Amino acid sequence: MDVQNLVAVDVHVHAESAERDNAVDEAVRRYFGAGDAPLALDDLAQYYRERRMACVVFSVDEQLSGRRVIPNEAVLAAARAHPDVVIPFASINPLRPDAVEQARELIAGGEVRGFKLHPPLQEFAPNDRRVYPFYEAVQESRLPVIFHTGHSGIGTGVRGGGGIRLKYGAPMLIDDVAVDFPDMPIIMAHPSFPWQDEAISICLHKPQVYIDLSGWSPKYFSPTLVQYANTLLREKLLFGSDYPLITPDRWLRDFAALPIREEVRPLILKENAIRLLQLTPPTS
Repeated sequence: MDVQNLVAVDVHVHAESAERDNAVDEAVRRYFGAGDAPLALDDLAQYYRERRMACVVFSVDEQLSGRRVIPNEAVLAAARAHPDVVIPFASINPLRPDAVEQARELIAGGEVRGFKLHPPLQEFAPNDRRVYPFYEAVQESRLPVIFHTGHSGIGTGVRGGGGIRLKYGAPMLIDDVAVDFPDMPIIMAHPSFPWQDEAISICLHKPQVYIDLSGWSPKYFSPTLVQYANTLLREKLLFGSDYPLITPDRWLRDFAALPIREEVRPLILKENAIRLLQLTPPTS
């Protein structure tokens, strides 16, 4: 991966099926105003290659929404085929009986670069002690974990919210995890509406916690978030789009209109991610 020539590193890209066969799929696309971004993993890689971007790609191991789940192996295979652009994260529901075994196996394989968790879809509180053995396995590897936080576009407008409980997306639940696993890098995904100030506080307080800015057009970012992006959190915020629901083209267009300092833009767009994900080749 030629990080020097990258325009950006998108740390939040979903591997999704082209099959659109349930109400949740249709509702979430309406909610985001999503277009027809390429979904096949080879096409996704080419999409990012054409834009000189790298991308963190993952699925979500869940059954609640009824949406089709792309296997971790498919994401890893895409990274093998496209190592210049695809950074593979795995997703495991940490409440699975074999979650720790799966995590250790993936880590031992040496290909996975982190993990993606979605507490509202996977139906667990991040600070549930039943999940701690999973975190212990991941902390040993020093790999990062992306946690969904805040409102869930998935389930919005569906009867009963599709069974998705928003309380599991409260970022303050992750503060316990950050205390108990200080060597596990944590990325809190999305501006955490309606708990944005909580997320900022946690990110400011815990050295290993970051925020990715995916899932919202930058034109909707709160003034407080923009203020901290320019100042105390300038090295803790990461570009993420939430592809395919929000494309990097759309996100970057709106980001360009934000009052972000020029020296801060490259930090958010790629330099913070390069450092966190250790994308720079080691020096001999």
